[in-house]
Order: sequence, then C-alpha cells, then structure tokens
Amino acid sequence: MINYPIKFEPILKEKIWGGNKLKNVLCKKTTQNNIGESWEIADVDEDVSIVANGTARGKTLRELINQYQNQLLGTKNFKNFGEKFPLLIKFIDADKDLSIQVHPDDEVAKKRHNSFGKTEMWYVMQADKNANLIVGFEEQVSKEEYIENLQNNSLENILHYEDVKAGDSFFINAGKVHAIGAGVMLAEIQQTSDITYRLYDWNRKDANGNSRELHTEEALDVIAFENEKDYKKPYQKVANNSSNIAECPYFTTNFVVVNDIFNKDYENLDSFVIYLCTKGEGIITVNGHPETIKEGETVLLPAMVDEVTINSDYCELLEVFI
Repeated sequence: MINYPIKFEPILKEKIWGGNKLKNVLCKKTTQNNIGESWEIADVDEDVSIVANGTARGKTLRELINQYQNQLLGTKNFKNFGEKFPLLIKFIDADKDLSIQVHPDDEVAKKRHNSFGKTEMWYVMQADKNANLIVGFEEQVSKEEYIENLQNNSLENILHYEDVKAGDSFFINAGKVHAIGAGVMLAEIQQTSDITYRLYDWNRKDANGNSRELHTEEALDVIAFENEKDYKKPYQKVANNSSNIAECPYFTTNFVVVNDIFNKDYENLDSFVIYLCTKGEGIITVNGHPETIKEGETVLLPAMVDEVTINSDYCELLEVFI
C-alpha cells in the first residue's frame, strides 16, 4: 500500500533558450545555467522520475507503477495506460523565445513515433514586462499561405501574439502552432510525449554554430490552420475551494487557493492527483502523513487516497487528475 504525498527529484534540462529563474526563483538545486525546464513528474524514455521522500524514496516512477498499479494510477488509468505514466509535468523558464512549433495528435504520434500525442496547458507563474506567447494564427490562413510565409522567412507575421501576466492560463490542443516568449516562466501540464515539430527557430545557432533541426514536412498535415480563439482559459479564484481551468480527455486542471484549511474528498475519483504549487506554501496531509509543498514544488497523491487536507496561510495550487 502506498498512501502518502509523494515528491520526486526534479529532472533539469539545459536549453538554448533557458535562463536562471528555475534556480533563483523556484530554488531548483543546480550549478548549471540556462536551465529551461524542470521535469517534475516524468516517464519519457530514459527520463524517469525518482521518489525523493517517504518509504518509496529512491524508487523510480516506473517501479511504483509496476508495484502498485491501479492503487497508484487508478483502475481506469491503469487499464488505459498500463505501466506508462500518462502525464508529464514541467516548470519552464524562457529567457529567450522558444522555437515556433506544433505537436501531433494521438493518431499521428502513434503511427509515426509509437508515442502519445501532445495536448498541453500552460499556467503563467511570472512574466517580465511586455512578455508574450504565440498561440495560433492572427487570421485563418491556407496551407499555401503558410508555406509562402515560411519560405519568405516571415512566418511570425501571420501568427497571433498574446500579452501575458502571472495567473494567465492557456490550453494548447494538438495541432495549434505556438511558442513561449522570452521572459515567461510557467507550469506546463501535458500528455506524456516529447514529440515536437519545430517550424521556425529565429535563425539562431547553437554554441557550435549549428542550426537546430526543423520539421517542415512532418508538420504540414498536423497544423490546424483554422483561426480558433479557444486557447485562453478564464477561471475563478475562490478561497479554500477548487475552480476548473481546463478539462479534456487527457487531464483536468483546477485552480485552488488556500488561506486556511482546504479539505477534498477523492473517494469517488478513480485517478491519481497532482498538486503543483505556484505561489506560497502549505502542508498537504494524507492518511496522517504531512508533507510541505512550496512554490515550484509538485506532489503526487496515489489514486488510493480518499481525502486530503491542505493547511496554509496562503498558497495557490494547480490540482490535476484524469
């Protein structure tokens, strides 16, 4: 039986566009610079999270799933995903603009890469002045117009730029062209997939003077050219309650504000639950086991957890489950 709030060791990723906010703001332990991503809960190829606390400390996420199966994932999730954890949880720091990119859906990803597709959402934790994101096209374009702009090195002219601030939330379904802009630090919740088609990379070079690979042909039958303005997700901030931000077949994400005591009954939820702390700190108690969660930390509650209590003077959390 595994019935306590589980923490994992972050997997830190150095990126050409990364900065130092994950280290300096979220207190990730590293001597490296240009850390673009902290993979908080991961099961992607060789990047598998390792438990950092409690009786399972030192075990990998895969070992936990193998040992506890539906007790950890939930009966439905274990049936659907087997011993593969279905979500990838990250914190991202973009010191420079990320490449303009798109992700395939389940059907294409399965056929081409034997992988899940990649639908994701972002919650902005901090944004510098004038920071923005690219989400979709400014107006509907045809495939021919897209190719023409791509060939003319003017792709950014037909994309939609969205100014952002802390607390903004965005849903990025597979097929939507997007990019995180310089100066944005955010939490990302996504399907377990590392499949990205890079469309444009601002003509930059790496430390060796090489350009990064582009995936022009692969992306053409993946991109959604329709001008759907469905990406920004408003939500409520209700003290000691949870308010829905995003809901899709792959995950549900709620926003939780705690300034006293928050109790949640999960007895009828057949899923694990993940909490990401985006501001402040609190104490999560499960089955008599308390665990502190601070800004920039993530906790996994096994599916067998029936109820949780969170105590805090003030904290903001993302609550995620399937």
